[in-house]
Amino acid sequence: MRTLRARLLTSHLIVAAAGVVTFVVIAAVAAPTFFHGHVVHGGGMMGGSTVEIERAFDSALRRAFVVAIGASAVVAVVVVSFVVRRILRPVDRVRFATRRLAGGDYRERVDPPAEAELAALAADVNALAASLEATERGRMQLMADVSHELRTPLTAIEGFMEGLIDGVVPAEAETYASVAEEAARLKRLAEDLSALSRSDEPEGLRQERVDLGSLAGKVAQRLRPQFDDKQVDLVVELPALLVVGDPDRLTQVIVNVLGNALGNTPAGGRVTVTGRADHGRVVVTITDTGIGIEERDLERIFERFYRATSTRSGGTGIGLTIARGIARSHHGDLTVQSDGLGRGATFTLALPAV
Repeated sequence: MRTLRARLLTSHLIVAAAGVVTFVVIAAVAAPTFFHGHVVHGGGMMGGSTVEIERAFDSALRRAFVVAIGASAVVAVVVVSFVVRRILRPVDRVRFATRRLAGGDYRERVDPPAEAELAALAADVNALAASLEATERGRMQLMADVSHELRTPLTAIEGFMEGLIDGVVPAEAETYASVAEEAARLKRLAEDLSALSRSDEPEGLRQERVDLGSLAGKVAQRLRPQFDDKQVDLVVELPALLVVGDPDRLTQVIVNVLGNALGNTPAGGRVTVTGRADHGRVVVTITDTGIGIEERDLERIFERFYRATSTRSGGTGIGLTIARGIARSHHGDLTVQSDGLGRGATFTLALPAV
């Protein structure tokens, strides 16, 4: 495969050669004709025969052509080489930057050159570098968060087991129940991480007509015993709301949001689930009278493993992340509003209507 450098050099040399050939052909054809006419009309004023004069002219012209062609070729090569180097210098910088990116240095950036096309290329490379840097930063943060989340239950299990072995902790049902609880927490974290990896990917989603109102109502009824145990009133007022989506994933959204509402609503509080159609969308709102959310945390609660300072939920910290990812994979969204601490919160799930 020929390189861009070679193609540019070849194209410039062809142009230069074409100019030289054109010069030679025109000069070789036109100059003798003009000279012959001049000699014929003014032959009486010149010494020697016309043939000898023309031979002398042809000889001089050939020598001039050799010198001109050689000089033109040298100049063409020098100029073309210089131009090619100037043109390809920004490309070389981009190539160097992409090599650094391939090597894992995502902080590498390319200074935009003056040429518009190359500046656009540099901008695209810089955008790619920024995206890779953000992805790598997120990956490292995820690893740190997962490590932290795993460490807590593992440390608890290790402590219980060492205590049992040393005889410090009594071998009672309560001890084993605590170990089982921490093991269940690990299992829940593993399941949530698996769900998180699939939450915002539309690939693999089942596309079915779903009555979101009926689906949310069934989820609420299934969770009602947990609300009753905590003495939190659960009110459900849902009409038929038709959407196209994956019923299992949408069920997970409702479960996660209701679980979050239950975890952050104290005894005696209320969680209300309502729905409506709104300008080509269906909207399900889950409103609680719980501890509320500070304004600075309204978006951050959707980040992986982030827990607002006010929360008392014992979840893994990625339930809302999963819920929003699933909503967006269905071309919808999950948002939250709160008037502040102690004023509850309202989560709104909006999806395209059928």
